[in-house]
Formats: sequence, structure tokens, C-alpha cells
Amino acid sequence: QVQLVESGGGLVQPGGSLRLSCAASRSIYSFKTMGWFRQAPGKQRELVASISSGGTTNYGDVAKGRFTISNDNAKNTLYLQMNNLQPEDTAVYYCNANGVVIVGRGGLQNTHYPEIWGQGTLVTVAS
Repeated sequence: QVQLVESGGGLVQPGGSLRLSCAASRSIYSFKTMGWFRQAPGKQRELVASISSGGTTNYGDVAKGRFTISNDNAKNTLYLQMNNLQPEDTAVYYCNANGVVIVGRGGLQNTHYPEIWGQGTLVTVAS
């Protein structure tokens, strides 16, 4: 089994910055896309940003101009740099991976996972 573990959330004042991280619990051989979604209370989950294995990035309207997605393949970690945070950015932020192939352990073959979600990390923007 493989897990995506988010970290970096917390309380920040309006105008502040946070950097979220999403670490895979096992080595990723390949993936189709990885991304960040968020869900505010009473609202649907929405795309924040995604990145393809080729490095192509896609941003939701909520992120354009303020957030930057990146990944470090060597560390099996996805990042989201968030600047100029506003109260409306308050939400649980989830890491997502699509079309993931995980390196097999002990000579076992690699394993394909169609989709994996992290447990989420809470970001609260308030003064």
C-alpha cells in the first residue's frame, strides 16, 4: 500500500504564505499527474493546481498568480507554494496522484494505482 502524506498547513494571517508538501510513502516509478485540491466547509472539492509527469502545470482560477506547484521526483514529494493568502483560501488541502506506478519491494513487480488521495491538511487564513 502507498500513502500520500500532506504537511505544512496551519494558521496564517491574510497576505501571508505557506508551503504545503505531499510525500509519498514509497518510491514513485512514474505518474500521469499529481495535484492539489481543496475543500472549504459546505463547498465542493476544487482543483488548485496540477502537474504532469512532463512538467506541464495547470492552475485553477483560485491559484493563478498566487500559487506555484512543483515536484521533486528524487524525494517523491509534491509542493504547493501559496502566497498572498486570503480568508477565502481557508480549506482542507488534499494531495492527489493519478496513474501512479509504485516501485516494487524486494524484487516484486511494480504496482499501478489509478488514483491516490492524501488525508488532507488544514489551511486557515485569519487575522
